[in-house]
Amino acid sequence: MAGLAGSRLRQGRLIMAREQLTVRGIVQGVGFRPFVYRLAGELALSGWIRNDGDGVTMELQGDDARLDGFAARLLLERPPLARIDQLLRQPLPEQAQPDGFAILASESGGAHAAIGADSCTCDACLAELFDPANRRYRYPFINCTDCGPRYTLVSRLPYDRAQTSMAAFAQCPACLDEYRDPLHRRFHAEPNACSICGPSLALLDATGPAAGDAIAETLKRLQDGEIIAIKGLGGFHLACDARNPAAVARLRQRKAREEKPLAIMAANSASLAGLARIDELSGRLLRSPQRPIALLPKTAGCDDALPGVAPDVAWLGVMLPYTPLHYLLFHEAAGRPDGTSWLAEPQPLLLVMTSANPHGEPLITRNEDARALLPDLADAVLEHDRDIVTRCDDSVLRVGCHGHAQFLRRGRGYTPCAIGLSRGGPSVLALGAHLKNTLCLTRGNEAFLSQHIGDLDRVANCRALEAAAGHLQTLLSVSPQFIAHDLHPDYFSSRLARELAERLNIPALAVQHHHAHIAAILAEQQCDETVLGLALDGVGLGDDGGAWGGELLMVDGAHSQRLGHLSTLALPGGDRAAREPWRMAAAALHSWGADEEIPARFPNEAAAPQLALWLNQGKALTRTSSLGRHFDAAAALLGIAARTSFEAQAAMRLEGLAERHGLPPKPPRLHQIDQDNHLDLTPLLRQLASGMAPAAGAALFHACLIEALADWAAQTARRLGLRRVACGGGCLQNAILARGLHAALGRRGLSMLQARLVPAGDGGLALGQAWVAQRHFNQ
Repeated sequence: MAGLAGSRLRQGRLIMAREQLTVRGIVQGVGFRPFVYRLAGELALSGWIRNDGDGVTMELQGDDARLDGFAARLLLERPPLARIDQLLRQPLPEQAQPDGFAILASESGGAHAAIGADSCTCDACLAELFDPANRRYRYPFINCTDCGPRYTLVSRLPYDRAQTSMAAFAQCPACLDEYRDPLHRRFHAEPNACSICGPSLALLDATGPAAGDAIAETLKRLQDGEIIAIKGLGGFHLACDARNPAAVARLRQRKAREEKPLAIMAANSASLAGLARIDELSGRLLRSPQRPIALLPKTAGCDDALPGVAPDVAWLGVMLPYTPLHYLLFHEAAGRPDGTSWLAEPQPLLLVMTSANPHGEPLITRNEDARALLPDLADAVLEHDRDIVTRCDDSVLRVGCHGHAQFLRRGRGYTPCAIGLSRGGPSVLALGAHLKNTLCLTRGNEAFLSQHIGDLDRVANCRALEAAAGHLQTLLSVSPQFIAHDLHPDYFSSRLARELAERLNIPALAVQHHHAHIAAILAEQQCDETVLGLALDGVGLGDDGGAWGGELLMVDGAHSQRLGHLSTLALPGGDRAAREPWRMAAAALHSWGADEEIPARFPNEAAAPQLALWLNQGKALTRTSSLGRHFDAAAALLGIAARTSFEAQAAMRLEGLAERHGLPPKPPRLHQIDQDNHLDLTPLLRQLASGMAPAAGAALFHACLIEALADWAAQTARRLGLRRVACGGGCLQNAILARGLHAALGRRGLSMLQARLVPAGDGGLALGQAWVAQRHFNQ
């Protein structure tokens, strides 16, 4: 019988091969079941499929060749938002062939399912959104199984409508027909809705609801210079016209964000002409379904065109629309053209889009909170009545040094996608550090990094960390067996870790800060070998109780050994020195005996004479090996930044000047390495203090620093017989440093590993903590 290989006749009935398939990965809420339904129909296979706590399970019956073909096509032709991590095929006892293929109701249980991240509006939905004949024409919440919210609206798995914030909206007959039709692209699209049955928009100001079309009125107000709070997928944005300097200045004043760069939203890449340079990889990043903020090199005319948006830095943060609501604002500005061809044309509207939150507080997600902040932050609020279950900031990325994207902040679009580990281990909950906090939960050989939570110097952020820890455990159905945290005992994250460990009666492990930075790289790159680690950041508590931040480590799984560090500088004022770089410049001047220059160099600093006296008298001051503080010293010595208004501002200004100036091709050797393997940058700092022009000095600093670090690492690697150098810590978010180190280490025969799937700074620290703890407790 042609085409029935593997089938047999028994008592006149056709008996065929039968098997169970279990698929793990991102397979819920992404159109996977209707895809399987159609594929089974094409191959004339019978059986069923359903969601469960492990992902999806199906039983199929047919001849062997078609079952093999089904498995192959499942992997090759999966839906665009699906990710298959594991496909298990298990033979089942033969039985008489049933008729057809069915999609069964979901069942709970298991602990291996994954939920997809939020995704931008797909092309098919955009075509409907701008088609006047379509019933969803200009509906702000259009979506399907290939796009729309996921993580931000689901409370638990399996991913069904009843367990999302869409449970409050009963579907109308037309939507319900789509939802129940396995051949429709909205089959079990959990946020499915229309203007009859779904969420709706409202624009409110201090007087109450605004009259007229909410989109049209919002655009008018933006064009008139107002600041509008706009509800998105994971929280509210504050928006204003990016081309209106007065509006930008008001937004900065209201949010207490004096100088930190702001991100903008443009209709498309073409609208950025004359503002930023977009290479092929940056373009793909901008247009990806995740729609992150991409940092693009600014053009010479950018600051004139967008005054006040991103001053004193070389990069412009840009994102494209990712919700129907965003698209509708640009559509309104374009004159409501029919169809989608206008999306390929340059559009003049550019919007500042920054997180709507009081300074340092978590992102606002609730309508009532947004309304309460009207007098302080926004002139009006564009809200909707679909609740946000999980707050999630925009992700921020830039193109890395060898053709990959580099995270500065991991959030919407990427959270909570699993990071694969080289091997399984006990479940660990790692709570990160103090700044740029994220947490991490492992499940077998997977690690789930939370969305960006923020700095834990605010009570609200601390509460957000506790809530995120609980939500991730619920969502993944995982109870941790161990807790990991930073070595610093007084961080809130460390105190919370100890409290959770005591409450759950499980062990807790303190992981040294810089060990965790290097471990995060090894975790995401599934590297189990011993490496040389170059950990460069602002500060982290060292094993000796000191303020580390420029460390050369040997990392072997759960073990780390300090092999050397930057020569230390005094840290006048402790943490205050990070906000006042002139203090680090004073410490540098003191290091070569130039205390008398301190008051004259910093005449506007009232404390300068007293600090010079203390330094000269040898007052006991904390010392630091931090490269971040060396950046601060360099910036202040060059007159670039004596004080800063946000973290790493001095370093960003240095980077911006160096990027525009260009690095010298053959920098002089301005460093020393002593017999204790201490890297001394004093000669370089003295050169900067000699009266160099700021841009030339910034370029020289970067060029000489790169060569110094590469020499230091190469010398140590040769002695130990190591060939790979893992470079991590917040300083590696400096594009010039990362790019330069990659090249310089390569010239010395060394391979450089760096963060790709998580931020190089403290935003990726929890992954490293979890990886170390897995290995520590699994020994």
